[in-house]
Amino acid sequence: MGQVDQMWRYDGKRVVVTGCASGIGAHVARQLAELGARVTGLDVRPPAVPVDEFINIDLADAESIDHAVASIGGPIDALFNVAGVSSGIGKPLLVVTINFLGMRYFTESLIPKMAPGSSVSCVSSLAASGYRENAAATAGLLRTRTMADGIDWCTAHPEALADGGYRLSKEAIILYGMTSVEDLGARGIRINSTAPGVTETPILDQLRSAYGQDYLDSFSTPLGRVAGPDEQAAVLVFLGSAAASYLTGQVIWVDGGTVGSRIGSEIAQAEAIQGR
Repeated sequence: MGQVDQMWRYDGKRVVVTGCASGIGAHVARQLAELGARVTGLDVRPPAVPVDEFINIDLADAESIDHAVASIGGPIDALFNVAGVSSGIGKPLLVVTINFLGMRYFTESLIPKMAPGSSVSCVSSLAASGYRENAAATAGLLRTRTMADGIDWCTAHPEALADGGYRLSKEAIILYGMTSVEDLGARGIRINSTAPGVTETPILDQLRSAYGQDYLDSFSTPLGRVAGPDEQAAVLVFLGSAAASYLTGQVIWVDGGTVGSRIGSEIAQAEAIQGR
């Protein structure tokens, strides 16, 4: 095996994957296993894909998170935070609790078991593309320190969850990674996020049921199709590998070119206005 091959493989590494029972998380677990990793998978139900160890977890329940963390041995070489729900479930506070507050609590509880050179890779969303513009509001959620504090903040700021909580939760994931680079970097730990565009997963089914197919059809991409969960998983697996050893604090838009096209259109419009 050559040096380049070793950069991509996970032989001898222990990895943790939340949301391993379906969608992107299931594909992450499968790809990691094929690359030689020892996979600990977590979800609210057992996965169909084989993992070395399965632990039940409910990211809306701090006690469940505590139990899961206690059940995971160390050291951990890579954590993949994939579990999440969409606004289609109709419970904004639960969306934020699972997608961000529970994810953050689980991550920070597991960090003491992570070795120097390890990584945290989180799944945000294309819905979070305005994270910079909305940062002042999202910062209030980021300043909370516990799940209970975060829930209290959400209760006190219903306007921040008015669109279903999904956008807020996914913007918080990106900003959490960026604001954690110093502390985690001092431990030798990297943290990055992916921001998937429309992807064929159970979350897409939630959105289809809640908003209809026309809503999904309104999301077009320069590549002309939605993503497969395996395509999203491959980018996460890259971020956790030695091939990405100098990447931290980043968000990668795995969106078929949507953000790039949007920026390109804005530039073209600005040039057109200037040229009048």
